[in-house]
Amino acid sequence: MTHLWVRAEQRANEARVGITPGGAAALIARGFAVTVEQSAARAIATEDYVAAGCKIAPEGAWPEAPADAIIFGLKELPDDGTPLHHRHVMFGHAFKGQHRGRRLLARFRKGGGVLYDLEYLVDEAGRRVAAFGYWAGYAGAAVSLMAWAAQRGGGVCPAVAAFGGRGALLGDLAARLAPMPARPSALVVGALGRVGTGASDLCAAMGLRVTGWDMAETAHGGPFPEILGHDILINCILARPGTPVFVPPEALAAPRRLTVIGDVACDPDSDYNPVPVYARATTWAAPVIRVHEAPPLDVMAIDNLPALLPRESSEDFAAQLLPSLMTIDALQGGVWVRARAVFDAQIKEVAA
Repeated sequence: MTHLWVRAEQRANEARVGITPGGAAALIARGFAVTVEQSAARAIATEDYVAAGCKIAPEGAWPEAPADAIIFGLKELPDDGTPLHHRHVMFGHAFKGQHRGRRLLARFRKGGGVLYDLEYLVDEAGRRVAAFGYWAGYAGAAVSLMAWAAQRGGGVCPAVAAFGGRGALLGDLAARLAPMPARPSALVVGALGRVGTGASDLCAAMGLRVTGWDMAETAHGGPFPEILGHDILINCILARPGTPVFVPPEALAAPRRLTVIGDVACDPDSDYNPVPVYARATTWAAPVIRVHEAPPLDVMAIDNLPALLPRESSEDFAAQLLPSLMTIDALQGGVWVRARAVFDAQIKEVAA
C-alpha cells in the first residue's frame, strides 16, 4: 500500500498545503494510506483531514515515519544537516546551483533518500503539471500596490500578513487607495503567463491602468524607456540567459514616473536579474527595499507571495497536482520518472 505522509510546513509565515481533504479522500478511496501532521498554522484545519479519513501524526514527526512512506510538503526542510532517508516530494530549490540546495542534496546522498522536486514534475512536453504562479502574481501585484499607496502617504510599505481570502485582500487595498485622487498605472512584463495573468487580474480588479508586455514587446532586448513612464512595474519573467534588463542601475537617477518595482520572479542573486537595482529578497516584515530616495523607488521581492492567500493558493495548486498524486504508486512512469531522472543527474555531482 502506498503511504503518503503530509508534513506540517516549518517555515514562518507558511500556511499552505499541497493536498486538500477532498484530494486526500480520493487517494484513500484509491487504496492509499494518507497521514497528515497536525499544524496550527495550516490554512485548512486538521479536523477536515480527520473527516476525510486521514491518520493524524504530531507536527514534525515525519523523520520517524515508516521507511516506505513518501513525505510530501511544499517549502524547505529545517537546514540541520541530518541525513534524509525517505522519498520526499517538495520544492527543493536544489537543481540550479543554490548553496542551500547543495547542502540539501548532500543530505539525500548521505541518507539514501530521493527528492521528487515539484518544480520538475512535468508532462511529456516539459510543462509543469502544478504551479503557484497565478497567486504569486496576484499577491505580488497587491503588495506592490500597497507600497505605492504608502509612498503617497510619505511612508514605506508596512509589514504584511496572510489574508483570510481574496475578498479580504481586495477590501484592504480599497481602503488604502480610498484617499487617493487617482489610480496608478502599472506595466506587467510577462503578462501572458500564469504569474502575469494573476498580476494583471489584481490590477484590473483595483481599477489600475494596466499595460501588458510579453515576448513580442521585449524581443528587441532593450533599452526600455517606456517602463519609466509607469508608476509600477511588475516583473513576472524568471531570470535566465538572454533575459533583457528592464531597469538598469542608471535608471535610478533618471527622470521617471516609476516608483515601485514588484519583482515577483525574485531573482536578486542571479547574473541574469532583469531588475539589477537590488541585491536581496524582501520579507513579510519589511516588504520593500528603498533603492533610491528622491524620487523614491521601492522594490518588492518576497519569495513566498502565494502564502499571503493560503487558502486559495492551496486549493488551486492541490487541484492541479492531484491527478499526478493519484499516480504516485507508479513512480517508474509519467511525471515521477522524469523528476527522478533530474534528481539522479544532480546527485551524481554531490560528494559522497
